[in-house]
Amino acid sequence: MSTAVTRAETQLSLVEMEDQTILDKTPAEELMEVGVQSEDLNSTHSDTRPMAHSRDPRGINKSLKVTFEDVIAEPPSVRSFDRVWLWSHALFEVSRLWIYRLISLLLAVPVSLAAGILFAVLSCLHIWLIMPCVQLLLINMHWVQTVWGSILNILISPFFTSVGKCCGRINIHLAQDEERKTHCV
Repeated sequence: MSTAVTRAETQLSLVEMEDQTILDKTPAEELMEVGVQSEDLNSTHSDTRPMAHSRDPRGINKSLKVTFEDVIAEPPSVRSFDRVWLWSHALFEVSRLWIYRLISLLLAVPVSLAAGILFAVLSCLHIWLIMPCVQLLLINMHWVQTVWGSILNILISPFFTSVGKCCGRINIHLAQDEERKTHCV
């Protein structure tokens, strides 16, 4: 008896083998495989080269991992022809892939440029304008912090502590009248 191995089983086995080899590697081995040297691992500067195998390493767009079965699903009671299902699946995947590629071809560079400019301006403002002003206020307002802390500890904290102790002994018991109970029934 010969065992027939289908193409899907072979692909599944290859994918499982690839996943297993990825799981067996340490992060340093994976980076070395991509071409990152050990001195780059300790560097404080970020590498601007995108990693080809993982374009979403932090899983920011997990919600966009949509497959055909996530969008279109036929219950067992209602089914179309198998050929219709296969062709609609193929058209879905091909159109999703190529329309995304066309739109990204048109928009990726301008949007990346605009985002880079925006983040550069925001970083510059934050580093050279906002943080010096915040530090200036923190240094010069230390006396306000000291006075406000004293006011809170001397006046406000004892008042609310005593109100809390007075109100802490209040108990509310809800009881139902027997007379009201007999009239409702």
